[in-house]
Amino acid sequence: MLYALICTDKPHALQIRKDNREAHLEFLKAMGNRLKAAGPFLDDEGNMTGSLVVIEAENRDEALAVSQEDPYARAGLFESVEIRPWNWAIKNPEA
Repeated sequence: MLYALICTDKPHALQIRKDNREAHLEFLKAMGNRLKAAGPFLDDEGNMTGSLVVIEAENRDEALAVSQEDPYARAGLFESVEIRPWNWAIKNPEA
């Protein structure tokens, strides 16, 4: 099943994001085919304010465990992380 990890940064935490970005990107790349999509949310000025990560996981607990291993989460970047089952209905390259 696919899960969307909807992550919102803490206010004024852009430097934490920048300091951990390389490790975060390596973490995502290491997920291989389990990672379906990922990218930052932006504010009106183009600054990164959160993340959307779509992963394949057996269940919500596994998706939660993945989210907690993310270097951004370990660095304390996120104010909140919402984990939602997601159905990729349109433009899914695997469908």
